[in-house]
Amino acid sequence: MRPTEEFLSQKRIAVAGVSRDAAKHGANAIYQRLKARGYTVFAVNPNTDTVEGDRAYPDLRSIPGGVDGVVIGTAPERADAIVRECKDLGITRVWMHRGPVPGSVSESAAEYCRANGMTVIAGGCPLMFGPAADGVHKCMRWFLQLTGTVPAGI
Repeated sequence: MRPTEEFLSQKRIAVAGVSRDAAKHGANAIYQRLKARGYTVFAVNPNTDTVEGDRAYPDLRSIPGGVDGVVIGTAPERADAIVRECKDLGITRVWMHRGPVPGSVSESAAEYCRANGMTVIAGGCPLMFGPAADGVHKCMRWFLQLTGTVPAGI
């Protein structure tokens, strides 16, 4: 099973980096789509109590019952702390979002994941794959795979 398929087969997913202003941030689109597709999704933002009308959590540790995977939609410099928290909590699936803009990928965070036996998808967007995908994102995936922005084989 490809890493994207394995990640999206999980049902409890946290999205770190959702914003109070949904129109300004790609992590909100991921949060909304996963929720609409039947996932149990948790918004993570330490600066607010609610996002999209739902409860927001200040960190992964605060999510009751834990999660199966984490989508990182923050600035890349924040990814290192998030993957370390994932490791501490036993979360072994991490997806660092990157579309046509630079995104959230941190090479040091990705290497930390690999060195600690965690599955990391360092690029692409969950909305480009599997049950979360739509036609526009599938076309974007094809183009971004040609340019190398989305890693091959994920």
